[in-house]
Amino acid sequence: MAPITVVEGRRLPLSNLEKVLYPATGFTKGEVLHYYATVAEVLLPHLRDRAVSFLRYPDGPDGQVFFTKNVPPGTPDWVTTAEVPRVEGPSRMVLVQDLPSLMWAANLVTEFHTHQWLVDSPDEADRIVFDLDPGAPASIVQCCEVALWLRERLAADGIEAYAKTSGSKGLHLLAAVRGASSERVSEYAKELAVEAEEAMPRLALHRMTRNLRPGKVFVDWSQNAARKTTATPYTLRARPEPTVSAPVTWEEVEECGSPGRLHFHATDIAPRVQDYGDLLAPLLDPGSAGRLP
Repeated sequence: MAPITVVEGRRLPLSNLEKVLYPATGFTKGEVLHYYATVAEVLLPHLRDRAVSFLRYPDGPDGQVFFTKNVPPGTPDWVTTAEVPRVEGPSRMVLVQDLPSLMWAANLVTEFHTHQWLVDSPDEADRIVFDLDPGAPASIVQCCEVALWLRERLAADGIEAYAKTSGSKGLHLLAAVRGASSERVSEYAKELAVEAEEAMPRLALHRMTRNLRPGKVFVDWSQNAARKTTATPYTLRARPEPTVSAPVTWEEVEECGSPGRLHFHATDIAPRVQDYGDLLAPLLDPGSAGRLP
């Protein structure tokens, strides 16, 4: 029988704590749960009031990896859920609102992915995101160059951008926005991606054309579509090592000279939070949101 842990009054059976999920480093499921408990204070505000898609990898990244969007069977009745609009019709999804819900979800062994809108206002985007994905031999170093250009371009429109690693090869840019639909935000993001390609034709690409990808950074604007989700800040990734989608400073982006510079494991995050706090906290302040031109 799985040991029972009480989290803020909720009884949680936490299973297979000694199971190694990341064989390359020996990182166990118990360590995954410990990581989420440690970063909950900065992670939960980015999950709260957003429908969550789970990318599950219960046997580690080398096992079966699959998305769960609807409320999973066996979800406790105290976990908040909400009806979410979809093209194929409304569905019910999980909201991770508190620490017990976070630990319950973490016990499923999952990445956390969220939309760029809040569940109470699905018709209005509150974030814009650019997923900068390098095609080899390009790396996160080239992503940083593109990110700096996008930062300045967004600033010209009165929108302040923030950066985080994808937890894989690339970089994510995020900014708080208001007063626009996901469709309009997607149009604007595409416009900037096209501008980036025109300004840096040897470096940036706004199309997912495979034969154009090598050596360039794909500026993926499409994750602003209402149906799409993006890896939530601080989520662990289903990669060979326990890497994290970690917020970074603009100084780190500017000084990124090698791919290993912006590569963070679960064990790196608590010290970074102690030093920097939540670098993406401004995204949570409605007063800091910019308006699209």
